[in-house]
Amino acid sequence: MTKFDEATQAIRVDESTYDVCLDPGYSIGGPLNGGYLMAVLLRAVVDASPHEHPVTTSAQFLRAPRPGPGQVRLEQIKTGRTATMTRATLVQEGTSFIEALVTTATLGDVAPDWTDGPSVAMPPVERCLKLPDPSPGSGITLNAQMEMLFDPPTVGWLDGRPTGRPESRAHFRLAEPQDPDPYVLALAVDALPPVVFSAGMRGWAPTVDLTWHLRALPAPGWLTLIGSGRLISDGWFDEDVEVWDSAGRLVAQSRQLARVGRG
Repeated sequence: MTKFDEATQAIRVDESTYDVCLDPGYSIGGPLNGGYLMAVLLRAVVDASPHEHPVTTSAQFLRAPRPGPGQVRLEQIKTGRTATMTRATLVQEGTSFIEALVTTATLGDVAPDWTDGPSVAMPPVERCLKLPDPSPGSGITLNAQMEMLFDPPTVGWLDGRPTGRPESRAHFRLAEPQDPDPYVLALAVDALPPVVFSAGMRGWAPTVDLTWHLRALPAPGWLTLIGSGRLISDGWFDEDVEVWDSAGRLVAQSRQLARVGRG
């Protein structure tokens, strides 16, 4: 079991309840990363489902859970030959923190009938940049769990040169060697810095709603993350992320709605 597998494990209590322990290693300065939290939920959902893969997940982030013990409570809404729909709730001390609707199915290893290419061309790994390590005491522990190498223009905000567009792009893999799987993809779709950073806006940008789709099972190796936004208005922004695997296949897509960072 890898560190990530251990940090996201869900232990069955009964057919609708799983015990979890949220790992402080996935913090972004206090709050836990939303993709990590979805991976925890999905471990429980898939374990309880007759199908192997979480093909679509829509999560509402009601409040920020803290590291430590909690439970995932499941309600199976519909099950069929090809798909099962489940409601999953992350609970700590009787309070709901995340509500998610998840559809599970079983994907095959098949070639696509039609596919487009990435929306933006990414430079190779060797021409991309690593972000500086967080300062001691920042409470940002997420960076240590993964390797991300960024397309240089999209991190110009670090030294006061944002592009002025909501965008973020990087190559991604876990820090501990592990082939990507659907749970790693759940983390990957929310791993980029908020795209509004590149538009010149900084601060913690809390996610309100995040929906993502598993499109194919990823090949081993680096993932490529391409993030963009369409509208920043009245304190809200959207963020779309494409995830491409080392074989050049689109393996995940996401869209989230979030609040513009404060401070």
